[in-house]
Amino acid sequence: MNKINYDYSKLRGRIVEKKGNIKKFSNDLGISETSLSNKLNNKTSFTQDEIFDSIYILGIDNNKIKDYFFSVLS
Repeated sequence: MNKINYDYSKLRGRIVEKKGNIKKFSNDLGISETSLSNKLNNKTSFTQDEIFDSIYILGIDNNKIKDYFFSVLS
């Protein structure tokens, strides 16, 4: 089975909108900036806990989770 690559552009925009930059968000999420960068570049995956915490930190509506975390790159 091939690895799915997700489009995190909307998530990146939300991070900048709500936190100002990736560094501040990674600190709030409790992971390194490098680790977050790897996740946003599809090198590693977000854990369920990281997705849950991100939704809370960024104020993402439950009905919009798919748009931020599960949009597949075309």
